[in-house]
Amino acid sequence: MNKKKVVVGMSGGVDSSVTALLLKQQGYEVQGLFMRNWEYGIEGSQCPNRIEFEDAKKVGKILGIEVKGIDFVQEYRTKVFDVFLEGLKKGLTPNPDILCNREIKFNVFLNEAKKMGADTIAMGHYAKIDVYNNHHVLSTPKDDTKDQTYFLHALTSTQLSHALFPLADLTKKEVREIAKEHNLPVSDKKDSTGICFIGKQKFDEFITQHLKAIPGDFIDEEGKIIGKHKGLICYTLGQRKGIGIGGMKETETANNTHNPWYVAKKDLANNTLTIVQDTNHPLLMNQNVEASHMHWVLDEPPKIGDKLMAQVRYRQQKQACTVTQVNDDKVLVKFDKPQRAVTSGQSLVLYDGLYCLGGGFISDYS
Repeated sequence: MNKKKVVVGMSGGVDSSVTALLLKQQGYEVQGLFMRNWEYGIEGSQCPNRIEFEDAKKVGKILGIEVKGIDFVQEYRTKVFDVFLEGLKKGLTPNPDILCNREIKFNVFLNEAKKMGADTIAMGHYAKIDVYNNHHVLSTPKDDTKDQTYFLHALTSTQLSHALFPLADLTKKEVREIAKEHNLPVSDKKDSTGICFIGKQKFDEFITQHLKAIPGDFIDEEGKIIGKHKGLICYTLGQRKGIGIGGMKETETANNTHNPWYVAKKDLANNTLTIVQDTNHPLLMNQNVEASHMHWVLDEPPKIGDKLMAQVRYRQQKQACTVTQVNDDKVLVKFDKPQRAVTSGQSLVLYDGLYCLGGGFISDYS
């Protein structure tokens, strides 16, 4: 009987390296495939593709598996980066990781793996694949602090049926220990954070090389002008750092300290940013959230009145909510407790217990 062939998306990090190791131990025929999604020379980019590919190949050599490189630069540019830029222009805050998973890793990568004769693909994601109501669905992994189902919610049952997530029942600590035991050179490598194509530079420094930032006014909740912003594209709701407005005499506390400012509202028509000085200010808190372009893993959406759990951002603890409206490709939920800094363009992801039902782009909130 032939071994099942699995193509592993190897990024040069500890998670994908241990994924390949575990699958080899389980008797699979393992092939590593490193995705180059970003052009080295693109202005402002510090994406360390070359270093990562070398690390992936070093791991492959130790494991005795071949690691090939593949170029998805054009696909990533059109299906992820250009869509990301278009969203920013509209005043949204899109999440490129969600697009990358849906369009690149579990679409063009999956198709490429099939051409290579793979029975399945595997990634170093912290997520579990279960069967629920006769569909392949995502569910919460053992290490819920690393839970990546939020980023993977847009995958279909068919895509999930062709995927393996061997880290589902491991914690990050255990993954690093396994890497150390097998002398993998990436065992202590830091996790990548933030958006891959931006690297270590500041978001606004990168994005203003690709989109024109139009300066405008910072205003308070009364509409009073209190400073100048660099451009709406440089900020996201709830943001505290980088606002650049010092203390104001009239907002001093009793002990002469100044409360920090937070971005509470973007007004695209007037090019203004409303900022407030309370992290839980009413302008930052919303209980009703609408999402559009919904993707449901099951054939049917949830019903009005269903009690579910939801996230409005990555690494947020799942929050209780009730479905109050479902029509066409939209859903409206009411959270039991107000949620902070709900942001248009990010995703509302819904869960039935541990099972991820799907999600969509946040389009409105109140």
